[in-house]
Amino acid sequence: MPNKIISIEYKEWLIELKSQIKKTQIKAAISVNNQQILLYWNLGREIEEKQEVAKWGSGFLEQLSKDLRKEFPEIAGFSYDNLRYIKRFYQFYSQISEQLVTILIDTYKTQKIDDKRIEQHIDKQDIVISEQVVPIFAIIPWGHHVLILKKVKKITEAVFYIKKTIENSWSRSVLVYQIDTKLYKRSGKVNTNFKLTLPEADSDLANEIIKSDYDFRFLGISEKVKERDLEKALILHMADFLTELGKGFSYMGRQFPIRVGDSDFVIDLLFYHVKLKCYIVIELKARKFSPDFAGQLLFYVTAVDELLKDEIDKPTIGILLCLDKDEVVVDFALKRMNSPLGVSTFRYTELADDVKAVLPTVEELQEEMLSYEREQFNKG
Repeated sequence: MPNKIISIEYKEWLIELKSQIKKTQIKAAISVNNQQILLYWNLGREIEEKQEVAKWGSGFLEQLSKDLRKEFPEIAGFSYDNLRYIKRFYQFYSQISEQLVTILIDTYKTQKIDDKRIEQHIDKQDIVISEQVVPIFAIIPWGHHVLILKKVKKITEAVFYIKKTIENSWSRSVLVYQIDTKLYKRSGKVNTNFKLTLPEADSDLANEIIKSDYDFRFLGISEKVKERDLEKALILHMADFLTELGKGFSYMGRQFPIRVGDSDFVIDLLFYHVKLKCYIVIELKARKFSPDFAGQLLFYVTAVDELLKDEIDKPTIGILLCLDKDEVVVDFALKRMNSPLGVSTFRYTELADDVKAVLPTVEELQEEMLSYEREQFNKG
C-alpha cells in the first residue's frame, strides 16, 4: 500500500475531523489547556481505532500530519512527532486501572479544583474508567504529559507524577528534576512507626509525605561536611529544601531553642505541616543510623508536644535524616517508641552540570532566603 492515502473513507473522516478541530478552537479561547488535552485524547483514540480497522498504509500518520497542518497552520500540535505522542497518550492511559482512577479522583477532590465538568464526569456511574480521568489529565499542560511519556514506562509511576504535579503545581523543570532523581522510588517506603502511633488516616498521609531517601545534591557540597554546616546549607537553599520536602512544610526555625527543666536544648530543624496539622522535628546525622539517635529524636518530639503544641495540634512527628541505615536496626529502635518517628536517608554529592542548569544560582537562593526572613519578620 503506497504511503499517500487516497481512499474515500479517509477523506470523509478527515473532513469530519477538521470540523471537530474547528469547534475545539472556539472552545479553546475559553479553556485552552483543557480543550487541548481532551482533543488529543479523542484524536489519539481515533488514530488508534483507524489504524486497527482501516487499510491506509504505513504513511498514515505522516499524511495526517501534513493534512492537518495545511488546514490549521496556526496550531503547533499536529507535527508527526506530536501525533505519535498523542497516540501513545491514549494507548498508555486507556487501560488505566480502577485503583489508579480513584487516586486521581481523590487528588482532584483534595485540591478542590473548581471544574464542574470534572465533577460531572466523576458523578456518572455508567461511563468507562478512562473517561473519568481525562478531564483530570487536563489540569496539567501537554508538555508535562509528553515529558512523562518520554521518561516513565509504568502507568502507576506516571499517575504518581501526575498526582504530584497537580498537588504541587510543578513547573516542567521541577518535574524533570523529580523524575530524574527518582522521586517515585523514594516515596512512601520510609521506616516509621506511624501505624502504631497515629490514627489510620493520619498514618497514611504521614507515610505518603515522607520519603525513604532525600536528594540534597542541589547543595553542591562534599560528603565530608559537618552536620551544623549541612543545616546552614539547607537553610541557605530553603527554596530547594522545601521543594524536596514536599508541599505543606512551613519552616519554623533552625537550632530551635527549647528549655526542659533547667537545661537548654536546640532542635536541628523545626517545621509545621499544614495538612497534618502538627509540628515536625527534623534531626540531621551525617553518618549511619545508631539506635541512640531515636532516643534523642523522641526526647525532642516529647518536648515539642509538652511545651509548644496547642490543643488543636496533632501529635508531633519526628524525622531523622542520616547518611545510611540498617533497616532491621531502625525497625527495632522504633518498635516500642510511643511517638510517631521516621528514619530516612539523604545524599548530597555534587550535581551534574545539566541538573545544575535548571536550579537557581547561589545569588538567587541567597535573595530567596533574605526575602523569606524579611517576610517572617514582618509577620512577627
